[in-house]
Amino acid sequence: MPKLRGEAFWRETLRSAHYVVAPMVDQSELAWRLLSRRHGAQLCYTPMLHAQVFLRDANYRRENLYGEACPEDRPLIVQFCANDPEVFVQAALLAQDYCDAIDLNLGCPQMIAKRGHYGAFLQEEWDLLQRMILLANEKLSVPITCKIRVFPEIDKTVKYAQMLEKAGCQLLTVHGRTKEQKGPLAGVASWEHIQAVRKAVSIPVFANGNIQCLSDVEECIRKTGVHGVMSAEGNLHNPALFEGRNPLVWEMAEEYLEIVQKYPCPLSYVRAHLFKLWHHTLQVYQQLREELAKVKTLEGIVDVNRELKLRCQEEIANQKEGEKPKEGLPFFHWICQPYVRPGPKERCKENGAIGTEKGVRGKRALEEEEDGNSELLSKNKQKKKLRNPNKSFDPSLKPKYAKCDQCGNPKGNKCVFNMCRGCCKKRAFKETADCPGHGLLFKTKYEKSLSWQSSQRVIQTPELSQRGAVDVGETAALEEAGDS
Repeated sequence: MPKLRGEAFWRETLRSAHYVVAPMVDQSELAWRLLSRRHGAQLCYTPMLHAQVFLRDANYRRENLYGEACPEDRPLIVQFCANDPEVFVQAALLAQDYCDAIDLNLGCPQMIAKRGHYGAFLQEEWDLLQRMILLANEKLSVPITCKIRVFPEIDKTVKYAQMLEKAGCQLLTVHGRTKEQKGPLAGVASWEHIQAVRKAVSIPVFANGNIQCLSDVEECIRKTGVHGVMSAEGNLHNPALFEGRNPLVWEMAEEYLEIVQKYPCPLSYVRAHLFKLWHHTLQVYQQLREELAKVKTLEGIVDVNRELKLRCQEEIANQKEGEKPKEGLPFFHWICQPYVRPGPKERCKENGAIGTEKGVRGKRALEEEEDGNSELLSKNKQKKKLRNPNKSFDPSLKPKYAKCDQCGNPKGNKCVFNMCRGCCKKRAFKETADCPGHGLLFKTKYEKSLSWQSSQRVIQTPELSQRGAVDVGETAALEEAGDS
């Protein structure tokens, strides 16, 4: 059967999907995909998979795709991050029998993507992307799709999309933010960019960004003309988003936990989902937030979820007539609803004085008094502070280290060359020398090797002499036998 392309691929293979769950690292696992499909999602993506790891590690393949075969989980698109055409295609060939399409991630803006040189940090390398998509389009039995972020300029974004289409991309998802728009700097996604791309290409286009409820989905389709709309954050806070409902949080949480019992996943995934679902409630019940963070079993998570449900039901029973939601929320905190990321200024307020006035700890910082001066500490530093109350994070108080004579890194205290371990190893190897301070014994091992070889020669010499005597005796015996 020939490979379907473009509109035909979207209509027949993807069943004209309009409501799409985004690929989310450690968050769009099978259990969550099944929950989302039960509540209106028509197409799901796997979490982003690393092509190189997928290619070399059988356990990684089993944990992320092979061990999750489920007839309900279709249509499904597997997303890879990659920066090498051959690696990308070889990984895709191993995955193509378990999905309906392979997606190339060109939208991840995180620092890990920058370090690994993939995601949105490939968007300037058009020659490389062309080669990757051309090769995938030629070798794979399923279509190749792409998820991108926009450039600040609409014209450049349009040319980028057209280049991907020409290379063989059969469906394009456009996140209407640049790679710099992330975290507290995310801002509003540009539907104008998405609309321009939709008009400029002939392949199906999905929109991503600014989706918090079903009315946003409908408005996005109307304004941009896209074939479907993808949701990430909105879906995590309300998996019934595509149904147009705002259910009770514990209903969604209990249903998800039941699915996890059947299709297990790492506990960290489950915990993260409950933090999203119960986000607004956990701002009220801080103690239960701490318990959810510390619990180490699925049964423990179920218990915390049950306690949150009981607290909310008690609050509902004591609710006064006409009482309205607090904190400016559209619904009461026990109802699934959007979470709007605060901007930089709001986040500072949330994590700083305002948070402490209410007795609520901010998400990423805590105000602490030290010698009369307030200092904002990250969560990691807070943990270190708990382990060692006398620890100081003042850079001026850090001890000064002697530097390596070669590279400037801290040198080993007992290094015979006054170098760091890396430089010491190179020099010791080159000079066949020892450095006990770094545990490098090149000279000692070389001398032992020579000694061993010498002893082997001594052992072999007597054997050869004895063998020679035997040979002479044998020759004499043969001569005597010949004479007779």
